Amino acid sequence: MTTRRQLLGTATLAAAGAALGVPMLASPAQAEQRLASLNVFIPAGPGGGWDGLGRAIEQVSRQAGLVGSFQFENVGGAGGTVGLPRFVAQRRGRGDAIMVGGAIMVGAVLANRSPVGLKDVTPLARMTTEPSVIVVPANSDIKDIAGLLAAFKSNPGGTSVAGGSAGGIDHIILGLLLKSQGRSAKDASYVAFAGGGPAQAAILGAQVKAGISGISEFAEQVKAGRMRALATTGESRSLDGVPTLKESGVDVVMGNWRGVFAPPGVKPEDRAKLVAFLTELDAMPAWQELCQRQGWDRAFLAGDAFAEFLKQDEAATGAVLKEVGLV
Repeated sequence: MTTRRQLLGTATLAAAGAALGVPMLASPAQAEQRLASLNVFIPAGPGGGWDGLGRAIEQVSRQAGLVGSFQFENVGGAGGTVGLPRFVAQRRGRGDAIMVGGAIMVGAVLANRSPVGLKDVTPLARMTTEPSVIVVPANSDIKDIAGLLAAFKSNPGGTSVAGGSAGGIDHIILGLLLKSQGRSAKDASYVAFAGGGPAQAAILGAQVKAGISGISEFAEQVKAGRMRALATTGESRSLDGVPTLKESGVDVVMGNWRGVFAPPGVKPEDRAKLVAFLTELDAMPAWQELCQRQGWDRAFLAGDAFAEFLKQDEAATGAVLKEVGLV
């Protein structure tokens, strides 16, 4: 088994809250303000998991009064490896700036041989993890995971799959699925997208045969009947009526973790302040309720413990990428 683990006006804020399912609080300040402002860098396009986590942090912390204002910047491409150097160069030493990233970036740095990686930023906290889901368009002739696996076995090059950037967790999952059918990851027809929105459009438009992403990115489309979920990648079921890969005979379990980073060169006292802010946020009922609604598992790990986790995850990811022939 393989295991893995800007400024916005009030109207925009309310709309973002409605989209996330978070009710506006009656009182605008429920806690002591920790930060006057926060610059949030998302190394991916709008609509994906990292963007969703950043907007969720904004929504809950602004409602609670933890942060006065937010400014966002999205720079997508290549699993975060396009935006990452920009964050490192332009935010260096700033105690009011954070970046959202995660497991996909770990693989993308390795697969793209990026000279700038997570070693060049300051780990603050791992916030969430979630299983991935494998989907097809609702009108697909592929009815279940067995049907998709059969297609991979007989014609992997003709079975196109949409996902995140090359070398990321979606790509790794596809490689492991192909390997389970006696094929190589190099045989895959993988279509990489910079964000969840374009990947959804490709799946719904039947431009690809299937798609892989975090459950929260596809859950609404599955619920609306526009996509059919074939399997999830967690230890246990995450969607009603949808089996896990493991119970479907594919011995793969994976979680897509997401976390928060400060720039390089940040002062220790600023790092401590940001870690304390995220720790307080994670303990809030409003945050916990949001995670439950989004299908995110809370996976809080802060400071040095998070830094140690990153070292282990990078080693494990490199091993898997070699195993499936992606590096």
